[in-house]
Amino acid sequence: MNAQLGASATAARAHEELFAYWASLRRCGQLPGRADIHPKDFKRLLPTVSLIDVIGGERRDYRLRLAGTGLFSVYGREITGRSLGDVYGRRAADYWQDELDRVVDERRPGVGCHSLAWRGTAHMSLMWMRLPLANDGRNVDMILGYDAIVGLQVEPSSGIRAA
Repeated sequence: MNAQLGASATAARAHEELFAYWASLRRCGQLPGRADIHPKDFKRLLPTVSLIDVIGGERRDYRLRLAGTGLFSVYGREITGRSLGDVYGRRAADYWQDELDRVVDERRPGVGCHSLAWRGTAHMSLMWMRLPLANDGRNVDMILGYDAIVGLQVEPSSGIRAA
């Protein structure tokens, strides 16, 4: 349990760090754009950082422009270049559609916790944060994401038991 709480506290600190960085880029109430973001400024977070394109249309869609290497183990495959429907089943895709729509519509960060039960790992969750980016300072055209994997790490069983 202590390890789980420690992981959650570490994840919260990482969220605070990236949020403070993003907030420092805002000027006169304007949102930062992709050009304002410099990955070297948060190198240690890069493995689970993502950039998500906002694709307009009758029903807004989202495409993962970039997904950090640490997200491969979460999703079990490369997700860069994929849309929500390509990455998730219907229920999880709807969850992310609603959350990302909220970030775009409200022009404010979103944060939450999402169970990885859809991957068969109900003991694990993503503590996530999504930060709006706007090249024109107003209209969100990209989202900066950060995910921290938390939960009870279950050691794989070898099948060998002590006598």
